[in-house]
Amino acid sequence: MRVDGELRVPGDKSISHRALMLAALGNGESRVRGLLCSADVLSTAGVLRSLGATIPVVTPEEFTVRGTGLSGLRESAGDLDCGNSGTTARLMSGVLAAIPFDSRVTGDASLSKRPMKRVAKPLETMGARFDFANGEGLPMTVHGGLLRGVTWFSETASAQVKSAILLAGLVADVPVEVHEPAATRDHTERMLRARGVDVRTEGTVVTLLPAARLDAADTGVPGDPSSATFFMALAAMAAGGTLSIAHVCVNPSRTGAFKVLADMGALVGYEDAHDDGGEPVARLVVGPRLLRGITIAPDVVPSLIDELPMIACVAARAEGETRVTGAAELRVKESDRMKAVGADAEELPDGFVVRGSDRPYRGRVTTHGDHRIAMAFGVLGALDGNAIEVDDRDCVNVSYPGFWSDLARVCR
Repeated sequence: MRVDGELRVPGDKSISHRALMLAALGNGESRVRGLLCSADVLSTAGVLRSLGATIPVVTPEEFTVRGTGLSGLRESAGDLDCGNSGTTARLMSGVLAAIPFDSRVTGDASLSKRPMKRVAKPLETMGARFDFANGEGLPMTVHGGLLRGVTWFSETASAQVKSAILLAGLVADVPVEVHEPAATRDHTERMLRARGVDVRTEGTVVTLLPAARLDAADTGVPGDPSSATFFMALAAMAAGGTLSIAHVCVNPSRTGAFKVLADMGALVGYEDAHDDGGEPVARLVVGPRLLRGITIAPDVVPSLIDELPMIACVAARAEGETRVTGAAELRVKESDRMKAVGADAEELPDGFVVRGSDRPYRGRVTTHGDHRIAMAFGVLGALDGNAIEVDDRDCVNVSYPGFWSDLARVCR
């Protein structure tokens, strides 16, 4: 199988969520273009509408959001349904914690199993209250109100927890300081600075100073690097050809998977690098070379936690052993899925080992509704000799509705 052609992956999911939230909280009108219109981002739009924000029908084309200001959201008449979107639930928890009314946050069966108490804990320290009906998962009720500032030392590196604290401080007009064990993606900080908020970063410490208002700002959403990783991996494992991926976000906090693929031997080049609205973007040019197994250290994992399923599949085609540690954040054991298609994989307490081979991989993969699992094994299954069935192909709509058609188009 060869790859050939050029594609543009959908807008970055993390930036899309934040673009809607900050436009809704801003003073004045914000234009948004290039938004990812996936199920997750539509969940954020729906939650904001339920809270009284004027969000039009969202499209990848340019549209305008008229902001309510930091104190303009209103109590919802019903539950705030986040669908499958953990980003919606966790980031909006920070906003809801600072508003003086109660909000019941719900999600689908998959999201309801994911932990929410780690984001509730710092917000409770600031003065909010949270009630859980399902252990640490959804549904949860946020009792918002007047908050106090906080200096928070995060036990795990999490951009979502950090962002929830920053948004709570922003809406409550109080100072917050977040200390992380390792640097995480910094889209919230960049986008707040672009809107006039004093946010300072020194190493792994982020400080937000009180802001009386949030300026409106236009946002151009670049291509999602997580989505780009699947096609970079495809090109790296192909028998030949070159793939070009246009206008991708290359924020250093998001390119851990790019570096790992290059370290494994893939040909990865950047062209037309420039800045767009505070975010660095570039065209990626990727091609195959001999891939080798590597050891991925714990300090690298936060920068590629979303891409680890794809890295595991690449490791199955690399020469030697790939070892990942420090990945306790993984919700489901990747080793089990790799074994299901005949790969030599081993579970570790906080990661996995995959030993590469040129043998055919065949089997059925259960995604449990995880879009990244579906895309990762879809890529592995596209290679010559492999026959992998993905149980829920439609779950890719969460982040990349056109994934299967793009995959078919670039494979030769």
